[in-house]
Amino acid sequence: MTAAYCRHAPGHPVHGPYHDGEYGFPARGDAVLFERLVLEINQAGLSWLTILNKRAAFAEAFCGFDIDRVAGFGADDRRRLMGDARIIRNRLKIDAAIENAKRLQQIRDSHGSFAAWLDAHHPLPKTAWISLFKKTFRFTGGEIVGEFLMSLGYLPGAHRPWCPVYQQILTLNPAWQERKQASPSKKRVSKAKIRS
Repeated sequence: MTAAYCRHAPGHPVHGPYHDGEYGFPARGDAVLFERLVLEINQAGLSWLTILNKRAAFAEAFCGFDIDRVAGFGADDRRRLMGDARIIRNRLKIDAAIENAKRLQQIRDSHGSFAAWLDAHHPLPKTAWISLFKKTFRFTGGEIVGEFLMSLGYLPGAHRPWCPVYQQILTLNPAWQERKQASPSKKRVSKAKIRS
């Protein structure tokens, strides 16, 4: 992302709370990680503000991002989601959420949790993460994977070093910091989160 998010998000009624308390912060819960994956997939081609404004509706539509419940969605649920104007009504994105929930069930069986699976593959360079996600999940291109991993502290770049949140995240020992200490590398710049 560019420095624009750290400059413009603080104080914004929607971007501010996400920037100040979630973006780049390590998280472990399966529902939180699954939510972030679904939201990043749905953001493709749209503004992040649109997704944040629809976040509560997504949570309701996808049963609080309960992996087992979403994995069990059938034809009736697909029709319900396609008819729900509060979320993004894109068949490919809806199908990806359901299929990815099924794949997360398999990951839980093999690794115990989504976070444990991420930890088992950490550290990886961004290109290797993208390749792994493309083999494992649906609708996970480079931008989606990069933003997903930055948003959870597995890749650097969520905040600029001059942003007050950056120092706060450092105290939480994000996964990217461990990798940086092991072998320093340049941060990659991703998309700006603010687009209207």
